[in-house]
Amino acid sequence: MQFQQLRYFVAVAETLHFTRAAEEVHVAQPSLSQQIRSLEKELGADLFTRARGNIALTEAGEALLPLARRILADADTARHEVQELAQLRRGRVRLGATPSVCTGLLPDVLRTFHDLHPGIQLLIEEGGSHDLVRELARGGLDLALVVLPLPSPSPALTTVELLHEDLVVVSAASAPRPGRGRSVRIAELQGAPMVMFRHGYDLRELTVAACRAEGFEPTFTVEGGEMDAVLGFVRAGLGLAVVPRMVAARAGRDLRVTPLARPGLSRTIALAHRSDVAPPRAARELQRVLLASHAAPAGSAPQTVSASSRE
Repeated sequence: MQFQQLRYFVAVAETLHFTRAAEEVHVAQPSLSQQIRSLEKELGADLFTRARGNIALTEAGEALLPLARRILADADTARHEVQELAQLRRGRVRLGATPSVCTGLLPDVLRTFHDLHPGIQLLIEEGGSHDLVRELARGGLDLALVVLPLPSPSPALTTVELLHEDLVVVSAASAPRPGRGRSVRIAELQGAPMVMFRHGYDLRELTVAACRAEGFEPTFTVEGGEMDAVLGFVRAGLGLAVVPRMVAARAGRDLRVTPLARPGLSRTIALAHRSDVAPPRAARELQRVLLASHAAPAGSAPQTVSASSRE
C-alpha cells in the first residue's frame, strides 16, 4: 500500500468521479484508475461500485476512508515536522531589541543560540520600542525585545515577560561615590551632574519622572547619547547615569555601580511577536533559548496587547 494510492482513493471517495479526482491530484485519469485497481487487488476487496458511471463507496471503501485520511494526515505532519527541524540547519531570525538590551542581555543568549544552531543567520535591528513594534507590524521582524508597558493603538502583539530588572547608578571609578552609603536615593541625585540619553529612550523618561517625583529637575552635563556613548561619557567623569543592572555588570572596572535605595527603579523586558502570524521555526527556537536563559516571574503568562512604545 502506497501513500499515493491512498491519496488517489480519498480523492475519488470525496468527488465520486474518477476524472474530477484525477484533475484534483494532477494525474492522468487512466493512471489514477490503475492505482485504485492495484490498491483493491492488494486489499482483496472492491472499494467502489461502478454501475453505469455512478461511483459509490463499498462497505470496504467506507471502512478504509477514515483510516486513509488519518494516515495521510499523519504523513503530512511527519513531513512538516522533519522539514521544520531541517530548517534549523539553515535560515535566519530577524530580532529587534532596544540598545540597552543589545548591550546587556543579548550577547550571552545569542552565543548560546549560535552554538546550538550555527547555520542560522541572526539579523539584529537595534531601535526604540516604538520603532520595533512598527517593524513587527509590517513583517520586518520575527521577534522583538521591548520594554513594558506598551500603550495601546495597533497592531496586536503577543508579549511574554522575560525579566524584571533593577536600575542602578553608574559613575566614574575615580569620582566620589554618589550618596552617603552603599546605596543612593533618587533625592540625593539633586544637583548631581548627569549624563542623559537621547529623547525616545525609556531610561531617560523613567529617570526624569523619578527626579520630578522627588521635586527637582535633573542637571544634565551631556545629553543625547546612545548607551555606549553614555557609558563613555560617564567613564570620562562627565557625570552620573542611571542604567540597567545588566548593562552595568558588563561596563568594566572603570565604572562604579551604586544601587538605588528602595523602592528604587526597575523595568520589565518582554519578548513580542505578532499575534496573527506564528514566528518561523528558527525564531521559535530563539524564543525558547531566551525564555530558558531568563525565566519569567512566577505566574506570568503571554499577554496580547496592541501598541507602540518608546525605548
